[in-house]
Amino acid sequence: MLFCFFAEDTEIFDTESIFTNTLAQHTAENGSDTHTFLNTLFLLLNTPTNERQKLPSIGGVGGSFPYVNGGLFKDTIASPLFTAKARKFLIELGELNWREINPDIFGSMIQAVVMPEYRSDLGMHYTSVPNILKLIRPLFLDELYEVFENCKTIPQLRKLLNRLSKIKFLDPACGSGNFLIITYKEIRLLEIKIIQQIIELSAPQLETHYTQIQLSQFYGIELDDFAHEMAILSLWLAEHQMNKVFEDRLLDYGRSKPILPLKQAGQIVQGNAARKDWKEVCPITPDDEVYIIGNPPYLGARVQDEEQKRDMDLVFQTFPKYKDLDYISVWFFKAKKYIEGLNAKAAFVSTNSVCQGQQVALLWPNILKNGTEIAFAYLSFKWTNNAKGNAGVTVIVLGLRNKSTEPKFLFNENIKKEAKNINAYLLDGAEVIIAERMLPISKFPKMNFGNMPNDGGGLILTEEEKNILLSESPKASKFVRILLGSAEYIRGDKRYCLWIEDEDLEEAIQIPFIQKRIKITQTHRLSSKDTGTNELARRSHQFRDRNVAKESQLIIPGVSSERRDYIPIGYLGNDTVISNSALVIYDAAPYLFAVVNSKMHMVWVNAVGGKLKTDYRYSAKLCYNTFPFPDISLKQKETLGLYVYGILDERAKHPEKTMAQLYDPDKMPAGLRIAHQELDRAVEQCYRLQPFTTDTERLEYLFRLYEEMSKEGTLFAKQKKTKKK
Repeated sequence: MLFCFFAEDTEIFDTESIFTNTLAQHTAENGSDTHTFLNTLFLLLNTPTNERQKLPSIGGVGGSFPYVNGGLFKDTIASPLFTAKARKFLIELGELNWREINPDIFGSMIQAVVMPEYRSDLGMHYTSVPNILKLIRPLFLDELYEVFENCKTIPQLRKLLNRLSKIKFLDPACGSGNFLIITYKEIRLLEIKIIQQIIELSAPQLETHYTQIQLSQFYGIELDDFAHEMAILSLWLAEHQMNKVFEDRLLDYGRSKPILPLKQAGQIVQGNAARKDWKEVCPITPDDEVYIIGNPPYLGARVQDEEQKRDMDLVFQTFPKYKDLDYISVWFFKAKKYIEGLNAKAAFVSTNSVCQGQQVALLWPNILKNGTEIAFAYLSFKWTNNAKGNAGVTVIVLGLRNKSTEPKFLFNENIKKEAKNINAYLLDGAEVIIAERMLPISKFPKMNFGNMPNDGGGLILTEEEKNILLSESPKASKFVRILLGSAEYIRGDKRYCLWIEDEDLEEAIQIPFIQKRIKITQTHRLSSKDTGTNELARRSHQFRDRNVAKESQLIIPGVSSERRDYIPIGYLGNDTVISNSALVIYDAAPYLFAVVNSKMHMVWVNAVGGKLKTDYRYSAKLCYNTFPFPDISLKQKETLGLYVYGILDERAKHPEKTMAQLYDPDKMPAGLRIAHQELDRAVEQCYRLQPFTTDTERLEYLFRLYEEMSKEGTLFAKQKKTKKK
């Protein structure tokens, strides 16, 4: 029906409004026979006109409808029953102007009509035209235009036309075809410019030109059958529209072959791209030029269904820890294998998570080997499109190619920068992979998780439970401590716990409330299938972990909102128990608060740390232990401490506000922001006297320092080993 609405407004059907008018004139107003009309019409459209003698008639006008072919109407579909209202809607739809419809909106339409959970399962994120152009321009379009600009003769222009007619484009997660449609349109527009130049150079010996670009150059793989069918339809519509543009812009010198009967609309295959052989779908020889494009499904390791996990097993079975990879890794790896050693390149829109944290160490050593490199990348930007349920993600665009002397480019918003090398963190720098470390690379004390209770809720108290306990037994106050995890510290929630030393156990169990809570913990631990937890039942009056500070402690939330400029880090006394949802440095010197609270550290965490959805996920092994910080003097440490107290003083001026409120970027008190900026400058002067101007500059400096410190650490270890020998 979409095709019919479009066809009657764009001269695909010879008679304007033939579909809508025939529907209105030859169906009952109550809609009772509308389904029969549609079934008959679809059958006619799939039958050559000279074979329609025995088919049902539509009021004598059936012969006015052309033979469509192309497979669009090949399947027998039982149209649903229509009411008068539904029939009226159809006629009103037909009265709209379908001439200017953009085929790439069908991706948005699919997002609007499928169920949200179904959309999530398929990873269907409709890509807007500007975002598609961010991918195809640096991948191939800019280079093609550069060649065009350098063509000065007709033979050179014809050679370029011939090249365009042979390029293959593959989208192995094509959805409703957005990438293929926009690519097709852009290639056709370039073709028109080339022919216009040929006409200008060849006057007065002018000739008629036909397009050499065929839909058969466009390949796609799509799991969802409905989206797959929409991709085929959309390509047909795009071809017809571009034929009109071709004729309009070339005037008397451009001709298009009739669109009907429809020819094959690209090589769009329905199936699972994770399991299909891409070279069977889009064959490639050493003489071919192929570009792989698209926006594959994302899906982190923890939200993959059983089929997707099986896909991961099939693709990555030889990889260590591959089950922690994002699903989109399949597309990057298969693209790398496809282009290897051939005249082919690939680029995908992806969540930025593939270039952050643990994903980098798991994926990229296997991509950036055997001659594959990153050709270009758009740094993280917010996903926007016109679709219903707009996908709320931060994405990158990343291009792969075989090693080349051609320039590499990094794009940051509207700024384009040439890079010597683009590493897996999308920085202009050496191929450094930040792997987890058990101990800090800098001269820092150890960072630990807080204390895990493993208590079945027995040792943890709400404020109400704490109040009940103390009202019944005031002496129990010696056994109660404040308990803080990430959420409690940031949101200001109040929780408490029982903290009982072994020598105080006899006194504690005299209190019925405490005795009951210890029993809850004992039951929980004895019922566990883990023998280690069973063993803990011997001391059911205590948390599994028993780490406490002598004087002070730094609390670092394990998860924090990406909106914040700084992770809210706290400097606490020794009377608070920190739970295992947060990280902690016990008895830390004040300068460490300055370091982990600085912009330099935040830039590092954002690049190398993991993400929970889009929030910061802080890791001691990946964020803290890898952070490169110079060895500074005692005086410098004391100076940093002064800035720390400045921040703590500013926080203390707002006792009514939680950390979440203090560090909301839209509501952060001016004094606190200034105190952080002053601390940032002081920390950065520990690295160099010249100020940093951008986060990219900070990060590139940190990566160089990390590389130096890693080499120094390796050299030191070798020297130590030699001395032992």
